[in-house]
Amino acid sequence: MDRFVFYSPTLFAFGDGEEQNTGALVKRFGGSRVLLVYGGGSVKRNGAYDAVTASLQAEGIPYFELSGVQANPRSGKVYEGIEICRRENVDFLLAVGGGSVIDTAKAIGFGVPYDGDFWDFFTGKAKIERTLPVGTVLTISAAGSEGSDSCVITLEEGNLKWGCPKTDVIRPKFSVLNPRYTCSLPAYQTASGAADMIAHICERYFTNTTDVDLTDRLCHALLKTILAAAPKAIAQPDDYAARADLMWAGMLAHNNSCGIGRAQDWASHQIEHELSAFYDCAHGAGLAVVMPAWMEFVMNHDVMRFAKFAVEVFGCEMDFAHPEVTARAGIARLREFFRSLGLPVTLAQIGAKTEDIPAMVAHRAEKPAGFPFGGFVKIGPEEMTEILHLCARD
Repeated sequence: MDRFVFYSPTLFAFGDGEEQNTGALVKRFGGSRVLLVYGGGSVKRNGAYDAVTASLQAEGIPYFELSGVQANPRSGKVYEGIEICRRENVDFLLAVGGGSVIDTAKAIGFGVPYDGDFWDFFTGKAKIERTLPVGTVLTISAAGSEGSDSCVITLEEGNLKWGCPKTDVIRPKFSVLNPRYTCSLPAYQTASGAADMIAHICERYFTNTTDVDLTDRLCHALLKTILAAAPKAIAQPDDYAARADLMWAGMLAHNNSCGIGRAQDWASHQIEHELSAFYDCAHGAGLAVVMPAWMEFVMNHDVMRFAKFAVEVFGCEMDFAHPEVTARAGIARLREFFRSLGLPVTLAQIGAKTEDIPAMVAHRAEKPAGFPFGGFVKIGPEEMTEILHLCARD
């Protein structure tokens, strides 16, 4: 295990009814004027909006609103939120929703005290050192942004979907997690969230760092929990126990508990960002297409790690004479799991076209230090092209 520094200061209030304490939590962390950030009508239909605003009102906290945040969140809402915060002297951001809403709030938070364009933090022109505090009320189990040190925004000019440099400065001060709010999610959204969680774990699991048995076992446990809970939640949407397992697993998958002390990969995420930038597909759905193809491409780099994944996560039988057979079986099981949840597993199933592959690769090259990427196996333009062509196979 490598040396590491791990700091995860977020307070988590988990369980049915915890949203009623949101106003008190805002006060606890110094908030007196709040920007409430949310997406469409789902938070009003499921009761989260009413519960949170009632809690703020009970504490006498004035709030302003920024609604309409979309999946694959856009820069336009960030600029709009920054302007509202400055005009209304907002000192706290409260995100009610899923990862896109939380990432938007995070970007607004570090954009407000900065004199320049918030996108400077994404290009490396500026370093995130200050932010307005952020709290979250989670309504979608998926991205893990409620406990993470990262955020992803799409710059509408140029359609650039980039992540900001990871920093503990932007971790939320608190996150309220009531699994009940996820019961009304469509099956496809629940499935996409599960795929996102699995990818967050796999990006850490496939590593070149040796002697990481402890974090390997954490990864195995989380993966098996998601594999068990996601089908239950889809089959019976009001299964609170399954929803609770997914909600906490999603946070643990991405707050870096499983990634400390080991090199990480993140190639599948980088490739998927181009898919969702081009086709506006759900992030988890794009990962369901990309990750098995990436696995096929890099498997021989460390076939025993893929065999271990197959055995420990999917219960495949170990073929010691031919470990590549076991490794391929695990990849096939993962792909079939995604398919069983109703997720796409090919480019065509998300509306993507093979003729767009060169454009996606070129688009990736526009990013600072665009190539190579990946901590497990370095991916250049040719490798990314091959992986995307593997994504086209049924």
